[in-house]
Amino acid sequence: MGKAISQEVVRVGDRVPLFAAVSDEDKVWSLKDYLGKKNVVLYFYPAAMTGGCTSQACGYRDHQCELKDLDAIVIGISGDDVASLQIFKKAKNLNFTLLSDDDGAVARLFGVPVSAGGQISRMVEGMDVVLNRGVTAQRWTFIIGKDGRIKYINQQVDAASDYKTVMEVLAKTK
Repeated sequence: MGKAISQEVVRVGDRVPLFAAVSDEDKVWSLKDYLGKKNVVLYFYPAAMTGGCTSQACGYRDHQCELKDLDAIVIGISGDDVASLQIFKKAKNLNFTLLSDDDGAVARLFGVPVSAGGQISRMVEGMDVVLNRGVTAQRWTFIIGKDGRIKYINQQVDAASDYKTVMEVLAKTK
């Protein structure tokens, strides 16, 4: 369950609202632990194990070395429950943190629209699994600078090329 610490909608240049949410490791992940240390790519996606969301996640997975060279960490966040995030991470060999915002609190904090959640069924390692999400967030991407300010917001994300756009922005602000 995402826990929002502030209630503002953000714009480029604003201080990022602090938040904490449960990670795919079933531990509390807090943004404040990374401010001043890394650029944070925070991307909201609708649902684990769906076409666009898988393409977006795999793009970030496949470019982790380049993103690390740009002093950035990637955090994916959705309305999926922790168990669904764990399935997604394992099935797609994702090498970055996924956060559960199953009530949409963090999405709303950033101004990301949310709608009703749902369930999907997928075949994973020969087994039929059901993935649950409390809400469905729109696909938006944010870059948070080391200084704790919003550097970039994309509300019209192309899932397949999101990582590329983010790396271009990070390279310009390096």
